[in-house]
Amino acid sequence: MKILAIETSCDETAAAVIAETGDAAKPWTLESNVVASQAAIHREWGGVVPELASRQHLRDICGVVDEALRQASVTFADLGAIAVTQGPGLVGSLLVGVSFAKSLAWAYDIPLVPVHHLAGHIESLVLQHGELPLPAAVLVVSGGHTSLYLVREAGRYELIGRTRDDAAGEAYDKVAKLLGLDYPGGPIIDRLARQGNDRAYRFPVARMTHADRNQPAPTAPAGLLPKKIERAVDFSFSGLKTSVLRLVNERRGSLEPRAANLDPQAAVLDPREIADIAASFQRVVVETLLDRTFEAAAWLGAKSIGIAGGVSANSRLRADAEARGAKLGLPVFVPPISLSTDNAAMIGAAGLRRLRAGMTGELELNAQASLAL
Repeated sequence: MKILAIETSCDETAAAVIAETGDAAKPWTLESNVVASQAAIHREWGGVVPELASRQHLRDICGVVDEALRQASVTFADLGAIAVTQGPGLVGSLLVGVSFAKSLAWAYDIPLVPVHHLAGHIESLVLQHGELPLPAAVLVVSGGHTSLYLVREAGRYELIGRTRDDAAGEAYDKVAKLLGLDYPGGPIIDRLARQGNDRAYRFPVARMTHADRNQPAPTAPAGLLPKKIERAVDFSFSGLKTSVLRLVNERRGSLEPRAANLDPQAAVLDPREIADIAASFQRVVVETLLDRTFEAAAWLGAKSIGIAGGVSANSRLRADAEARGAKLGLPVFVPPISLSTDNAAMIGAAGLRRLRAGMTGELELNAQASLAL
């Protein structure tokens, strides 16, 4: 079985061909994975502009799909199914991929498999490493999501922790903007942090102890975690962002503004100070993510830990996770960089998982900006 996968949930137009191997331990192999990034388009605006993203998907999708088929040396007639990201994401972007996939499924009379974007990130670990030792605690961390899942059996994902406000990747982008850095901010802060002192500033770490007034029920299923810690696996990064904002404003206020502009906000921080702020901020984010993930893994008796999503490309997150895992004798799995950020290969892997479980979609299905996993 070969499956064509399409991913257009945000600002990458991606297509991939995934094939089954017949090996239960490592069920899929990657035959092609093509991504057209829109980073250069959105950099001017300091973030993704939904209308520009959807229009660029329209321009790119035919060429991206054609290239994925060419690299895999297959034609549409060789495909057994079409997988596509149904959500969550930007609805205008999702509609481009969903409409294209539905058209192909109808034209070639093959199954259509709708895929949850976060399921794709989780299955990227299996695509790369084979089936994980289960149960596994899997952290999905990106610009739009920071969620912790328990995977007790293949293809079954139980949400046990989530961010109550901002995603970790979004915090990276906002802090980069505060520091006058380019977009996307995650890779830039990661690079600068290597040059800074990660103990130069003491930023706060949020500890979740009380109910979320917007969603008062615990994130984890009832009875899965002890009462005293069932909220402790949630995340929060808004206070950290505010702390960085206050520090930056304080430091700039003590500097002489540029002669051409008397606005104190125009004062430029010293590069060494920027590196120290970046390093201190990144340390708190990484420690927050790993503390909760490893604590949850211990409470739940997990046999492995997975970290997926765009922020899993962060060098400190990878290094610290592997070091903690080695110390505890707990294997840690992360995807390669090519499968960390949004891509269609992960959607193909999740699509094959769903297809073999008998889960396909009707041609009437629609894109969904919000979608529960």
